[in-house]
Amino acid sequence: MYEQKKIFILGMARSGYECAKLLASKNEILLTDSKLGTMEQMENLKKWNVHFKQSESQEELFDNSFDVVIKNPGVPLNHPVILKAKENGIPIVNEMEVAFHYLPEKCTIIGVTGSNGKTTTTTLIYEILKNANLPVHLGGNIGFPLSSIAKSVKNNEIVLLEISDHQLVNLKDFKTNISVLTNISPTHLDFHDSYESYKKSKIKIFDHHIQSDLAIINEKDEESLKETRNIGSKKEYFNGKNAYLKDKAIYLNNEKIIEISELKIKGIHNYENIMACLLVVKEFSIPAEVIRKVLMNFKGVEHRIELVKEKNGVTYYNDSKSTNPVATITALKSFDTPVLLILGGLERNQNFHELKESLKQVKHIYAIGQTKDRIEKFAKEYQIPCTKKETLKEIMEEIKKDAEKGDTVLLSPASASWDQYDKFESRGEEFKHLI
Repeated sequence: MYEQKKIFILGMARSGYECAKLLASKNEILLTDSKLGTMEQMENLKKWNVHFKQSESQEELFDNSFDVVIKNPGVPLNHPVILKAKENGIPIVNEMEVAFHYLPEKCTIIGVTGSNGKTTTTTLIYEILKNANLPVHLGGNIGFPLSSIAKSVKNNEIVLLEISDHQLVNLKDFKTNISVLTNISPTHLDFHDSYESYKKSKIKIFDHHIQSDLAIINEKDEESLKETRNIGSKKEYFNGKNAYLKDKAIYLNNEKIIEISELKIKGIHNYENIMACLLVVKEFSIPAEVIRKVLMNFKGVEHRIELVKEKNGVTYYNDSKSTNPVATITALKSFDTPVLLILGGLERNQNFHELKESLKQVKHIYAIGQTKDRIEKFAKEYQIPCTKKETLKEIMEEIKKDAEKGDTVLLSPASASWDQYDKFESRGEEFKHLI
């Protein structure tokens, strides 16, 4: 399908680079980005005969002679090249769609998406499959582009993918055998033109499903239930019919799997992630003792309600991965101690008032980044003391003076990091370093 084509790859990062590598030998490729890659990447592109062009005006490099545009997931949907390609009827896909066509026919593809919880759910599934000695390849939004692993996958092996809404938008033929939708809530609305558009992107994870495929859905999430009414899959539900929490234990189809007291990770959101995970791994007939061992030892995902340190009676948690208010609500529900809450980051018109019902334990709000003025106003409205600074470093100096024994310091920004950082991981790493 992708042979003897003239291909325009818009945006490098890791996905554009790996896709160019996958396609280079049999296609004419122009890869463009506003900045250069590493020295090694640039040398390899030259070796593979991929033409790279650094440009702030990529639309000037594009014309209707190209057969396909491969868009980096982070590139806006209204980018001039994308609009121009649509005008000319040129297909627009992403690297996951391309790599799908290089997978063997008999592999099993598991896809996990959702507004929150997808990384933890995907990681848990991977750990259980790996500990059961099953041949599993991990990729997608979790850090390894599908293009980088597609050619190493063999028949009867498993491909496990975390898939973001940004990746789902430009999928065409891509199809999973098992799909998990953890939940749906308003986020990334700066990327999509509406909440409806965002929801449609999430449901694309069930595209091309037939009755023999499996859809795993959160029964307590109204948006998920509503949006999945008409999909063609067999449906199973966590937080409900098939996997549920009862008497302080997690059950799968009436069988008790584990007591929550045996888990290192806490909070209803994590119990939900475990339930979704169980509905996936039961499809592979994994012994109960393997599942229990992984669940009992799992400490969670870095940057998601991650315990960093207890110092002078103050406990510090890194929740930098909470880039929207719904994720921050989940974090706040995990604590019954006084919370010093660090909020703020990129301005995306997020609604901080969604946090209203979760502020009971919050004794002080610390506002940073582009949204700091709105957060200060929000805090005053709810009569919560607020300190406003530009950077995390400045805020941590204030917290050092304010924090008292028994307090929990929580970085859970309800905001993306791109106003000051290249990714949320960098924000979390700085937080940990400052502690």
